[in-house]
Amino acid sequence: MSAAPTVTLRHGTALPRLGLGTSPMNDDEAERAVATALELGYRLIDTAENYRNEVGVGRALKGAPRDELFVTSKFNKRWHSVEGARTAFEASADKLGLDYLDLLLIHWPNPDQDQYVDAWRGLIELREAGLVRAIGTSNFKPSHLQRLIDETGEAPEVNQIQLSPIWAKQDSRDFHAAHGIVTEAWSPLGKGSDLLERPDVVQLAEKHGKTPGQVVLRWEVQLDVVPIPKSANRERLAQNLDVFDFELTDEEMAKLSALDGSGSTPADSDRTGH
Repeated sequence: MSAAPTVTLRHGTALPRLGLGTSPMNDDEAERAVATALELGYRLIDTAENYRNEVGVGRALKGAPRDELFVTSKFNKRWHSVEGARTAFEASADKLGLDYLDLLLIHWPNPDQDQYVDAWRGLIELREAGLVRAIGTSNFKPSHLQRLIDETGEAPEVNQIQLSPIWAKQDSRDFHAAHGIVTEAWSPLGKGSDLLERPDVVQLAEKHGKTPGQVVLRWEVQLDVVPIPKSANRERLAQNLDVFDFELTDEEMAKLSALDGSGSTPADSDRTGH
């Protein structure tokens, strides 16, 4: 199976259009899942300081051609300062066994702490120093993103949010598109919901000869969203990557989009994170 196609971020880095999420795997689980994913053709691997599995991810990456990999990590609120961002980078890079990261994200805005703009300035410095190829945010709402733009003149290249047909986040996607921000989706398969059992999803899967999960991931890909589904199962890993050989019609896309708001409150609705 070949690797996923890519989308070019604003500063020229090629981001695979589908990747592997690793939360809540521990080091050993992450090592096995990442190793399997790389065998299957995955190149985008997503981890975070908060997942506590960067060492395991790094073990799996050893020996893989570095220029073919796209490794993302995220850092917590204790590092929300210019110097803190560098400290966070150094810690993640050391655990992963890498000289540079392809993408580093502020994991949550933590607006009550009100230091995410300084963290963003630190990320800009890291990119300018060549230590990080691309920079972005995670779980930032349009108001947080607008403040970054207003105070630094620089929009994130990526914002990673919880997104699926039942949490479509149209407002966020519209803001991202207007500012050249690529949308990444965590929990793209609606974790904790009945999304994959919904009649409309099941019927589309049967029609296209795909699994319900593949139909949902294809919906996201066609919306120019980069999904990062988590799995440790080899068969599901292969299925999740195999979504680039079919296309949903406009009517089918609309049918899935109509599911928006039909799930429980998303985990990122009011949470401020770590």
